[in-house]
Amino acid sequence: DWLVTDIPGTTGATFGQEVVCYESPRPSQGIHRFVFVLFQQLGRQTVYAPGWR
Repeated sequence: DWLVTDIPGTTGATFGQEVVCYESPRPSQGIHRFVFVLFQQLGRQTVYAPGWR
C-alpha cells in the first residue's frame, strides 16, 4: 500500500505528501497485484489515510 497526494504536475511522487507509507508485498502471501491510480486535483486538498490501516 502507498498513498501520495498533492504531487505537482511537473515533478514526481517524491515531491508529494505521503499519507500512507509504502509497504512492500510479503513473499509468503502468494500472487501480488500492482494497481496504479492517478487523479488530477484542481488544487491542494486534505486527504486522510484509510481507517483500516
